[in-house]
Amino acid sequence: MDRSQLHLTVAAVVVYQGQFLFVEERDKQSLQRVLNQPAGHVESDEDLQRAVERELFEETGLQLVADGWLGISQLIASNGHRYVRINFYFEPAELPTTYQPQDSDILALHWLSLQELADHALPERSQLVSDAIVQYQQGVRLPLTLIKSPVSSVSAPKTML
Repeated sequence: MDRSQLHLTVAAVVVYQGQFLFVEERDKQSLQRVLNQPAGHVESDEDLQRAVERELFEETGLQLVADGWLGISQLIASNGHRYVRINFYFEPAELPTTYQPQDSDILALHWLSLQELADHALPERSQLVSDAIVQYQQGVRLPLTLIKSPVSSVSAPKTML
């Protein structure tokens, strides 16, 4: 596998009043309608937390700050590409009365329990969707402080005191 087939992505597991937020979108390979967490690629000028908060806003219209993260998932997709996905969680105390996707690729928003996701007519985009919820339900909660900000390889020389 060459590096062009390796993708760094982030996903937002948003939990409100016992339900999880999903976006309805079209799978780019099959064109089938699927459910996913708000998720996407990390841009070259972003750190991980900024990327997930941007993706959440673009796909749902919600401006929230991540509470922590759930871990890292990996997927080898049917196109042969490997996706490394960092799952963040958001536990807002309240939500705005109205919000909507800013991205035209998002067809609808759904609030569902894990069981409702399993029973839903639309499939999950991948197993990573329900795996992230299971991690959350198992009590996995990693602090944001465990994710260090990017450092530059170009730095000022250290001075000795």
